Formats: sequence, C-alpha cells, structure tokens
Amino acid sequence: MIRLAVRCRPDLAELVLAHLVELAPGGVEEETGPGWIEYAIYGAPGELPALPDLQAAAGDGLVEVTSKEVPDDWADRWQDFHEPVLVGGRILVRPSWADPQPGTIDVVVDPGQAFGTGAHPTTRMCLELLLGLDTAGLAHGPIADWGTGSGVLAIAAAKLGFAPVVACDHERPALEAARASAEANGVDMELVRVDLRREPAPVAPTVVANLTAPLLPEVASRIEGRPERVVCSGLLVSEVDEVADAFAAVDLREQERRASGDWACLLLAR
Repeated sequence: MIRLAVRCRPDLAELVLAHLVELAPGGVEEETGPGWIEYAIYGAPGELPALPDLQAAAGDGLVEVTSKEVPDDWADRWQDFHEPVLVGGRILVRPSWADPQPGTIDVVVDPGQAFGTGAHPTTRMCLELLLGLDTAGLAHGPIADWGTGSGVLAIAAAKLGFAPVVACDHERPALEAARASAEANGVDMELVRVDLRREPAPVAPTVVANLTAPLLPEVASRIEGRPERVVCSGLLVSEVDEVADAFAAVDLREQERRASGDWACLLLAR
C-alpha cells in the first residue's frame, strides 16, 4: 500500500482538496501543522493518480508531495488512529469498535468512503452550534444537510430532535456511506443526489452546510425558499467575511462566529 501526501499552505487547502477529491472520491486523510495542511490518499502501487494538474494549479503554494510505502496490515492498524470525539460534553461521535459513553448522544460513524468522523474542526464546530440551537429550544422541525459526507451532522441533528431530515451530496460513495450510517444509528433521513455547484440545495427552516468557502457563496446565491437559520463551515478564518457577506445578501446575517485553528464556522439567521 502506498500513501501519497500533498502538503500545502492553508490558503490553498480548498483548491488542493477539491482536486484530490476528484482524483480519489473514496476519501482523503487530513493532517495539519504550523503553516501547512496535508492531504493524503492511499492505493496499491501503480494505482495512484499523477498530480500534474494539481501541481500546476497550486504553484509555489505547494510545499511538498511525498509518497511512501505503508505496512501491509495498514488496513487493520488505521483503526488505532480513529478515537471517539466528545463534542460539547454531550455528543459522542465514535467508530463502531469504540465503546459508547453513558449520558451522551451516541453517533456511530466509521471512517471510510466519505468525509466526516467528527474529528475535523469544521465538523466539531457545526456540532457545537447545533447543540447551541438545542439549548435555545430550536432543535425541532425540518433540517437540511448540504454536503452530508458520512452523514454525521444529519444523524446528530436527528438525535437532537430535528425532523424530517434531508441530506444531499453529489458523490455516490458519500450517499452510500450516509445511508449506511443512518441505518447503523436507527435514524430516518431522506438522501438526495445534488450537485451544489449547479443545482439549488434542498431547503428547510434549519440548514447545516459543511462545504468549502468557494462553494458557499454560490450556494447562497441559489437558495430557494427561506431558511430561518444556517450553520455553515468548511471555511478558513481568512474567508469568513466573504461568506458572511454572501449570505447577508439573501437576508441571512451573522449571529455567531467560531474559530478553531485555521478553520471557522458561522451561525446565520434571519
């Protein structure tokens, strides 16, 4: 098994990630460090894609591209690196092989063919804001999850009390992973395939959108209907104002802003 890693400056993270997702829709591993973000994909020797387009697009912002062989038992050992994540003292996002914790909202999601295990700062901050809506008595009624990935946000929302739940994604592996995760958690949700770059997203009074900064303004410009509030993340701290302005143009204004490292999250409302 070969690990192909691409390390870049944080301001180019979304560009690099977008290219890698197209090359390897099965999933991308992420690591962060001081002044860099690294994305990695895995494959058998000779099966990994070449990266000339990515290297040309990133230019001098690409810190390095490395590849190395990993042990044959990597497929089993990688489980050791995925630990349960407790968010806000209330939501536990855990892989199926980890034990539940009494008194927590249990969300079981196995890492695999889609993004979202609760470990990434953008996912954690979205969950924190959903908990805030619950504390404010707003965790009820329909909710839409734009770019659901593994379904972790939609599942957590359903367990908080939102219903019905509709979740969308463009990648078929993501929809399959979200469906499997929903079944594992005993959660009902409608899953729809939507290309958010070209089509309007499903709308509900509450929306959660863990996307990317370049995509969020596009989605905002195509909103149909009138969501009351939107939790959005997937953006860098340097990109928050641009995204907030795009939603303000459709009368969704910033209510709360959070940051974790280089990443940020917004709560917008009418």
